[in-house]
Amino acid sequence: MTCATRIAFTLALATTALVAGTLAQSQPPARYGLGRPATGDEIRARDIDVMPDGRGLPPGRGTVAEGAAVYAARCASCHGKDGEGASAERLVGRNEGDSFAFATNPKLVRTVGSYWPYATTLFDYTQRAMPFQRPGTLVPNETYAVVAYLLFQNGIVKEDAVMDQATLPKVVMPAHGRFVVDDRKGGRAIK
Repeated sequence: MTCATRIAFTLALATTALVAGTLAQSQPPARYGLGRPATGDEIRARDIDVMPDGRGLPPGRGTVAEGAAVYAARCASCHGKDGEGASAERLVGRNEGDSFAFATNPKLVRTVGSYWPYATTLFDYTQRAMPFQRPGTLVPNETYAVVAYLLFQNGIVKEDAVMDQATLPKVVMPAHGRFVVDDRKGGRAIK
């Protein structure tokens, strides 16, 4: 073996050992030793999802009048004074005849009054994601009130409406029957 061949062989062997050692070290540890398991109270505090049938709605209540004040203070800067949209989506408005041809007519507006299928999921989204700059800071009474106000602005409830755990799930949205429930149970078509 020539000197050049020995050097090339030694370099190849050293490179292989270096790569093998690096790969062995790159496996993540089983535990990082950071944090701790969440307590039951911590989990419950973050378990805030609300289902279409109202399961998960917290105690509280709100009126249209209260909602108008909360909306003006916390929502109008992004969604517009009357829900017409500004830097964020439009929230108020209906399509002529409550048309739901969104797939074929891009000019249709998607608002609380034209597109949301459940008032309870409007509560859920508002409670967890709004206001945009400080999501999750609305207390349940404020959220019920804002939802009552938006439902009134969209012509869905009357001005004297009070939204709470009992009344909100009973609100029938104009788009309620427009969505298809995905009731697939599994099988080849699903996988």
